[in-house]
Amino acid sequence: MTRLRKLRLIEFLIVGIAMGVLEDIIAIVIATDAPLDLNIFWVVLAVAIPFAIISEVIVDHPRFWEWILPPRNNRPK
Repeated sequence: MTRLRKLRLIEFLIVGIAMGVLEDIIAIVIATDAPLDLNIFWVVLAVAIPFAIISEVIVDHPRFWEWILPPRNNRPK
């Protein structure tokens, strides 16, 4: 893996985590009357990290859809 690809992966992970935290915080504020404190932030962060990893590392892989839906000529009969 080249340095540029590593930097790009880290950039997407950071953006994925930041956007995941932001959307979860917005959902909590809109849906509940819970006060935002550091404990809620840590829980939201703990939830956002695995989803960011799944999204950025696995689903955004260039050959992801080939693994899920292989081309017809390679499918077992």
